[in-house]
Amino acid sequence: MTALLDSAAVAEFLADNPHFFEEHTGLLAKVKLSSPLTGKTVSLQERQMEVMRDKYKTLELSMSQLVRTAQENAAIANRFHGWTADLLRARNNGDLPRVLVDGLKEHFGVPQATLRLWDLAAQHQGSWFAEGVSDDARIFANSLLAPYCGSNHDFEAVRWLDDAASVQSTVILPLRSSAGAFGLLIMGSPDPERFTSVMATDFLTHIGDIASAALEALRA
Repeated sequence: MTALLDSAAVAEFLADNPHFFEEHTGLLAKVKLSSPLTGKTVSLQERQMEVMRDKYKTLELSMSQLVRTAQENAAIANRFHGWTADLLRARNNGDLPRVLVDGLKEHFGVPQATLRLWDLAAQHQGSWFAEGVSDDARIFANSLLAPYCGSNHDFEAVRWLDDAASVQSTVILPLRSSAGAFGLLIMGSPDPERFTSVMATDFLTHIGDIASAALEALRA
């Protein structure tokens, strides 16, 4: 009596005997499968070609996405380079805050940007970037362990922007030294989708690090 083979046993047999279809080439044309693409019955060879084309298309889409991501990262890196070069060209420490925020707007297309600093050297304590900083703002800065990205919840820091009423999304970066936070860098946009809680923050962290290093020269 012939034993009945289930599909798992057939699949196991074919996996263990990869040369089976080479020895029985006529079966390739005789075995018929239903194509999920056309709904028609096709040969095993045709179905295999469909599977390979589908895999190739998926790979092609993945490669295109990788290329787009690489191009976007390269563009951001170029903007970052231009902004950093502007900071290095500043000859007067007192000019650094203005060069820094203007550079963010120019190179990164940020609609609004500003900053506030504290614990500054005496000659900088009356400057625009030292005005209106409350104790709450300092506590908030020390509590930020990472960049804040997202909706504007009427933060005090956002009110330092020229047109704070129009800001729908914002980035708030703590400026730190080894002794703790000594400032906040704020960027704002009227577009609620410009800065979101799900966006990557790697470059923002780098901006905070570079800004902190540059502005530390103004501290007492």
